[in-house]
Amino acid sequence: MLSEDGKHLYVSYDEYHGLIEKLALQVHRSGWEFDTILCLARGGLRPGDVLSRIFDKPLAIMSTSSYRAEAGTVRGRLDIARYITTPKGEIAGRVLLVDDLADSGHTLRAVIDQLRNDYPPITELRSAVIWTKACSVLQPDYSVEFLPTNPWIHQPFEAYDSLRPQDLLARQQPKS
Repeated sequence: MLSEDGKHLYVSYDEYHGLIEKLALQVHRSGWEFDTILCLARGGLRPGDVLSRIFDKPLAIMSTSSYRAEAGTVRGRLDIARYITTPKGEIAGRVLLVDDLADSGHTLRAVIDQLRNDYPPITELRSAVIWTKACSVLQPDYSVEFLPTNPWIHQPFEAYDSLRPQDLLARQQPKS
């Protein structure tokens, strides 16, 4: 649900999974055949996992991080992992790069550049995200929702960002 001022988008688990399914259908309808899904951790883990299951393709993982300050709301320096974790040796062939969103687009652009420069066995690379903000410098190949007001997206699992083990313990204690 988009806030009245257009600055916040609140997404439930059901909406989130429905959007991932729409992304899967968009990729399927394109007719493009790919060999591997490469998801960007952390945001692309959930969509990457679901797409990997739907398409029955191996899931590779590359860690990136830029949103760390202020409980993940302020972009910092972009860190991209040197190595890709993949169950099939080296990543190669046609690769579908998956993330949750193209916010500024800088992460996707940097990862795509790194993959094209450092991984010559990748013969074709396409990108897929759930959301693309208007301010993004990169337009992914596949995207479910375009967000013209560039809202901050509140994803359903973000409650875990501030939840600590002691909080879980307190929640699990029987009420007296």
